Amino acid sequence: MPTLSVLDLSPICEGSDATQALNNSRALAQHCEGAGYHRYWVAEHHNMRGIASAATSVVIGHIAAGTKSIRVGSGGIMLPNHSPLMVAEQFGTLAALFPDRIDLGLGRAPGTDGITAHALRRTLHSDPNQFPQDVIELKGYLGSTCQPGQRVTAVPGFGSEVPLYIWGSSLFGAQLAAILGLPFAFASHFAPDAMMRAISLYRQEFEPSEQLDKPHVILGYNICAADTEEEALLLRSSGLQAFLNLRQGNPGPLPKPDPNFEANLSDTDRAMLQQVSSASAVGTRDSVGSQVQAFLDKTQADELIVVSQIHDHDARCKSYDIAFDACAGL
Repeated sequence: MPTLSVLDLSPICEGSDATQALNNSRALAQHCEGAGYHRYWVAEHHNMRGIASAATSVVIGHIAAGTKSIRVGSGGIMLPNHSPLMVAEQFGTLAALFPDRIDLGLGRAPGTDGITAHALRRTLHSDPNQFPQDVIELKGYLGSTCQPGQRVTAVPGFGSEVPLYIWGSSLFGAQLAAILGLPFAFASHFAPDAMMRAISLYRQEFEPSEQLDKPHVILGYNICAADTEEEALLLRSSGLQAFLNLRQGNPGPLPKPDPNFEANLSDTDRAMLQQVSSASAVGTRDSVGSQVQAFLDKTQADELIVVSQIHDHDARCKSYDIAFDACAGL
């Protein structure tokens, strides 16, 4: 069975609010911990009315406090928005509160639009191309060895050895993860085009490190599972509507399922949705299992981090149950 994890965008559903979204995230983490999922990551996005996880480290603390054993972390912290020292202090604090349970996934995109990136202040004087140096600086703050002449220490943070992961959707992230000997998580759940090239590059150029002795590939994967194919397709319509809204520059709350969704799609819409279909499974237990197996045969992924953008909380929990059961025999 492949290692299965969860990627949660803390969706604010149509007709609901951020409080409910964050409570749902904690409840889903508890549910997935009981089901046997390995880790639970939340994502940093800003200025999006449908996502409640902008203060990512705070949300991680909320989820970790409500769970006991599942690993909790970021998929990812968008490092150009922050100083490495502040990230080290935040995650060092989380590691002190929840020992041996915190992951730090890092990305170099701003997780928002240009105007909001400026409002975040960090990008007024920072360059996303500085990302490799920022990762190395952050790694140093979380390590157990002071460098000669080092005058700044992350407290909490120093000596915590919080494991780092590179989170990306391009060859850049794959190459950086390989050079630094870090696990590589690819955002194939919404941008799968470069997935196979990125995986190949990462595996070919990987250099062992003190954290990792061989490549570890984590792939984002959409699963929407239900008792019937018809119900699964209906539930999936919420996430697809949200994807189109985002691509069309109109992000908002996670829409309710639409039984007429397919019939109302334009050719342009269908072309955009085709982009994510290669990293998605929709249907019943047996159908999902077959689709996941085909994806694993293609990618040889070490771990899938499952995304389920489903409007109804109970249906979302059930989808994760069916998905785990479907993969149990793979």
